[in-house]
Amino acid sequence: MKRFVINGGRPLQGEVTLSGAKNSTVALIPAAILADSPVVLEGVPDIQDVRALMAILRDFNVDVAFEDGTLTIDPTNMVNIPMPEGKIQSLRASYYFMGALLAKYGTATVGLPGGCSIGPRPIDLHIKGFETLGAEVETRFGAIGLDAPRGLRGEEIYLDVVSVGATINIMLAAVRAKGETIIDNAAREPEIIDVATLLNKMGAKIRGVGTSTIRVEGVDELHGVTHQIIPDRIEAGTYLTAAAAIGQGVTINNVIAEHIDGLLAKMGEMGVKMDVYPDAIYVHPADHTLKMVNVKTMPYPGFATDLQQPLTPLLLLAEGHGTIRDTIYPKRVKHVPELQRMGAVIEVHNDDIHIKGPNTLHGSEVTASDLRAGACLVNAALIADGETIVYNAEHILRGYDHIAEKFNALGADIKLLED
Repeated sequence: MKRFVINGGRPLQGEVTLSGAKNSTVALIPAAILADSPVVLEGVPDIQDVRALMAILRDFNVDVAFEDGTLTIDPTNMVNIPMPEGKIQSLRASYYFMGALLAKYGTATVGLPGGCSIGPRPIDLHIKGFETLGAEVETRFGAIGLDAPRGLRGEEIYLDVVSVGATINIMLAAVRAKGETIIDNAAREPEIIDVATLLNKMGAKIRGVGTSTIRVEGVDELHGVTHQIIPDRIEAGTYLTAAAAIGQGVTINNVIAEHIDGLLAKMGEMGVKMDVYPDAIYVHPADHTLKMVNVKTMPYPGFATDLQQPLTPLLLLAEGHGTIRDTIYPKRVKHVPELQRMGAVIEVHNDDIHIKGPNTLHGSEVTASDLRAGACLVNAALIADGETIVYNAEHILRGYDHIAEKFNALGADIKLLED
């Protein structure tokens, strides 16, 4: 068991540089096995999810090397073996191997994914897409079995719900299908564009990413390339909101502001002063009164569900009454009782989070239930008076690259301890 011990109340100042996007990386790695020669990914975050995916690749006999943010994936000698359980179930993004293996080999056995417990996240849209492309789907060894004995064929697929995972997974399967695949009501997140950019460099023919209609013309082969991963917009939001709460002038580098327009708009509405540059954002000292706002998460380009928890500690400092409604994952509220332990006036009613502020937080012992809830508690601990212990730090390390070191470089006091 790992835990963060955080002494709060220390002002943050200086610069922090963002890593590559976790939500891109975990899809780019499975996408890389579609190549017939090595793929080099640059800007890869050093997080547990990446380590887990590397272990899975090695089980497939894929050569992998990771050093200084550069991940080299060589699938030349890859073998397709059933992965019904074990490592494949250690993270949510393992389901991307379904689409990649189906495209590469025409068959796959992949265990149901794990990941954070933030409410129902079914993969029925993924299965529907694979079946439309011509795959036969069954349950075997307690896992999802996929077979396309006659090959995959391009078809038009309408997603009943906008889904990032389903959009990417279907895109992965479609790149080697015969003919054109059309994905209607596709998700538009930057991470999808990042995956499509890699695939197109590899020789795929994908058009329309960033819109609600994606067209994929199948190709016979894909080759290795070098690809720079986009900056992590959720990591950006985590540091931006911490800087707005307890900063004395903080610059966030390697950020694409367009990817977090929804967050920047809300922070501006609250009264946070920021200077936005082409690849950096400067947050002015947090020495002014904040105004409470209401937040409603929506598919991109709306306010991201992954940012509602990291934003919450900043909202706790604002004056007035506000609500957070998560339309993507309504049950994403497990951070609320932990914040109550720290003295926050915050409650959940009918899945909506209600906040009354301003609040004075005090150190406590709290537990991270999932990745973004953990980031929320770290931010809250930085604001709080006294010492906070955040248990289940493993959740946080799944998605944040050297979070303790980055905050400590800004002046925080965070220690990572392990039993």
